Amino acid sequence: MMAFNPEPGVAVELGPKVRRILAPNPSPMTFRGTNTYLIGTTALAVIDPGPDNAAHLEAILAAVTPNQHISHICVTHAHLDHSPLAAALSDKTGAPIIGFGGPAAGRSDVMQALAESGLAGGGEGVDAHFAPDKLVADGDMISGPDWSLEVIHTPGHFGNHIAFAMQDICFVGDHVMGWASSLVSPPDGDLTDFMASCVKLRARNWRFFHAGHGPAIESPGARLDWLMAHRRSREGEILLALREGPASAETLADLIYKETPAALLPAAARNVFAHLVDLQGKSRVSAVRDLCADAVFELQ
Repeated sequence: MMAFNPEPGVAVELGPKVRRILAPNPSPMTFRGTNTYLIGTTALAVIDPGPDNAAHLEAILAAVTPNQHISHICVTHAHLDHSPLAAALSDKTGAPIIGFGGPAAGRSDVMQALAESGLAGGGEGVDAHFAPDKLVADGDMISGPDWSLEVIHTPGHFGNHIAFAMQDICFVGDHVMGWASSLVSPPDGDLTDFMASCVKLRARNWRFFHAGHGPAIESPGARLDWLMAHRRSREGEILLALREGPASAETLADLIYKETPAALLPAAARNVFAHLVDLQGKSRVSAVRDLCADAVFELQ
């Protein structure tokens, strides 16, 4: 994974009709930065324009040759490292912004209740202003002269998260990445939905996954298997720790993520909380009082 270190702003050909431009936003949450993908040879689809960054906007526009134009702007989800540049790119090109919906779209009932109780998203930050010009749903098709993308609703990392399938290649956003497991941070992330989306993707035969961060995933099925096993293993650790007595997500994160840098422990606690909400839905644990990020949980 560390060998993946492309130069930001440079369009790299990944295969027929597919190019990638790395945004200059490296961080512990984004690895080398956000991957923006250009699809097609004449009328181009841009997948995930990325953060609000003038240099990255210019890099995308510079990758468009004189016989090309941007016809579609497709956004996997409304995190600040994926969607904000869509508005400026649309202003420059006239292309519509395509997505599943605004930041609250696709939330499960339990996550909507948590949001209404005042729980705010954590981790990568929510693009509160994201508003697609065209809404798409699971199974919809988006097409250009020489390409076609199938929309796959993949909630879990984010309620409005979608992937885009181009035959046996899938642009999976942040749902599956090769360099790390995806953050699931309530109320934007829902582990129950995340696992269901993994199963949904696993049911198909894929040649490559192109992720929102990091290199192409060359064994998609194996990566999905690992990701689901990793989540099941984390669930087991949480249940084992709760045998010692009731605990909060923060306490459990301190016990389980012993080698995680202190700066990333709040994100780890959000992941643990996502597991606890999922486990409560399965009647394996319950919050001692009201369900909230600070709640103490016990085995049922």
